[in-house]
Amino acid sequence: MRHARYKDVENSRLNWRLVSRIWPLLAENRLRIFLAMVCLLLAKSAVIAIPFVLKNLVDTLEAAESLPREPALLLGLVIAYGAARFSNVFFGELRDTIFGRVTERAMRRIGLQVFRHVHNLDLDYHLNRRTGGLARDIERGTTGISFLMRFFVFNIAPTLFEIAMVAGILLFSYGPSFASVVIAAVLLYGAFSFRATEWRTRFVREVNEADSTSNTRAVDSLLNFETVKYFTNEEFEASRYDESLADWEQARRNNRLSLFTLNGGQALIIAVSQTLMIGLAACQTQAGVLTLGDFVLINQFMIQLFMPLGFLGFVYREIKGSMANIENMFELLALKPAIVDAPGAQPLNCGPATVEFRSVSFAYNNNRPILDEVSFTIDLGQKLAIVGASGAGKSTLVKLLFRFYDATAGSILIDNQDIATVTQHSLRSVIGIVPQDTVLFNDSLFENVRYGRPSATDDEVEEAIRLAHLEGLVSQLPEGSATLVGERGLKLSGGEKQRVSIARTILKGAPILVFDEATSSLDSKTEQAILRSLSDIAKEHTSMVIAHRLSTVVDADQILVLQGGRVVEAGTHLSLLDRGQAYASLWHAQQNQPLSAVDDSASP
Repeated sequence: MRHARYKDVENSRLNWRLVSRIWPLLAENRLRIFLAMVCLLLAKSAVIAIPFVLKNLVDTLEAAESLPREPALLLGLVIAYGAARFSNVFFGELRDTIFGRVTERAMRRIGLQVFRHVHNLDLDYHLNRRTGGLARDIERGTTGISFLMRFFVFNIAPTLFEIAMVAGILLFSYGPSFASVVIAAVLLYGAFSFRATEWRTRFVREVNEADSTSNTRAVDSLLNFETVKYFTNEEFEASRYDESLADWEQARRNNRLSLFTLNGGQALIIAVSQTLMIGLAACQTQAGVLTLGDFVLINQFMIQLFMPLGFLGFVYREIKGSMANIENMFELLALKPAIVDAPGAQPLNCGPATVEFRSVSFAYNNNRPILDEVSFTIDLGQKLAIVGASGAGKSTLVKLLFRFYDATAGSILIDNQDIATVTQHSLRSVIGIVPQDTVLFNDSLFENVRYGRPSATDDEVEEAIRLAHLEGLVSQLPEGSATLVGERGLKLSGGEKQRVSIARTILKGAPILVFDEATSSLDSKTEQAILRSLSDIAKEHTSMVIAHRLSTVVDADQILVLQGGRVVEAGTHLSLLDRGQAYASLWHAQQNQPLSAVDDSASP
């Protein structure tokens, strides 16, 4: 299913939007375009000259039967014919070579624009996107733009120019009868091609949609390879994929049949027109009105006219197909992120930071409230822990702090600056996070750590690896830290990936640290070692810890207990145990102790 903000594009008109986006790319390559146009004119001039050379050659040969001619004249005409043929091909290839740089640069610019735009879209879009289908939409869109630029500039306008030239030559040289047939054929061909292509565009859209759906299903299944194996669902996945391929096959069949109808109609119009022209020329040649050379010239003009006309039908058909191909990409570019920088937003001015939540409420929609009047302050250098049952809203606090969503009510401040009034880039640059689910790039372990700060030196990366207790893992890997971790880090265990994430966050060196179940995948021994490292690192930082295992936050300066999106308790570990309420219940449930053992378990 498409993202909810996608609009119905069946009747959309993206042509003008497309021109407005392509024109700046063309304008910055004016010299190349000018040279390409010169080559185009030279190629077209050679094409138009060919029938005249053939006419003179045939008339010369015919006259030679009764009147001897100079061999040099025949040789000159033959050479001129060869030169015209070569010039047409040569200048056409030179035109494509010169203009190729323009299309390649445009594909690069548009591809980069889409890539940046997708990264700027909000989290809600990415939670609903179809990764495989999105990749196909972008690929087809950039290819379609290349096609449009190349053929719109060098095929549509030149072909129309060539048709006008041929019709004019026939009108002034051979009378209105020949020109009338040409004009009628062109108009009928254009009208039929336009209507038929408009009719079959929906089949192109169906093919694209089926292609994106099948690709999405395949990518999704491969990304979840282990889950498929765990539940022995290989045949189930193959069956679902085959269903998508069956839809694609049917869409392709419909598209092919519609193409057959279009091509058949165009071929009929061309065949009838050429038959009429040749028949008319033959009659006038037999009557002596035209020479044999004139007959050859008219026949050659008809061939040269209907070849580009047939190609024009192909180009128009492909342009409509390309329009259908890039509709999704232009829809994507038209999407506006829900979270944007406020007008005049300034970079966050942040040193060693304090964090404050003031009466923050949040709901994903009106029927799903998550947070209700949450308030707390993390002073400079303090460690605040947030605990509670699943679904209490702990991770939502992290998303609001990063401004993946905006609070429904209340405000979040860093060093007394409302995060809604500063730039998102500056906000996120001062926060380091170790998420609960760590996803790594299909690169080396070393480069995955360096991702925390791409400008870091090798020595700084090595130090981060040491602080995250990754040396043991690195020493066991066949290529050390240069070992590739696989797609999404599948070659590493959950604990190993989490340590890479910790090293990455250490390397970032942000003044605010967030740990969202940061040690949930670690064994007890490694967890304690990393907790000691994190404790040392966090001394100079403001830290917020989302925890399920309460034993990891007993040293926190303040612990908040969330229930149903509200803060029901706040205090230190010992003070909360003394109260014997929500936190104490959670503690003893995890320790598997009765509530009466509060005093004995108070010491961490």
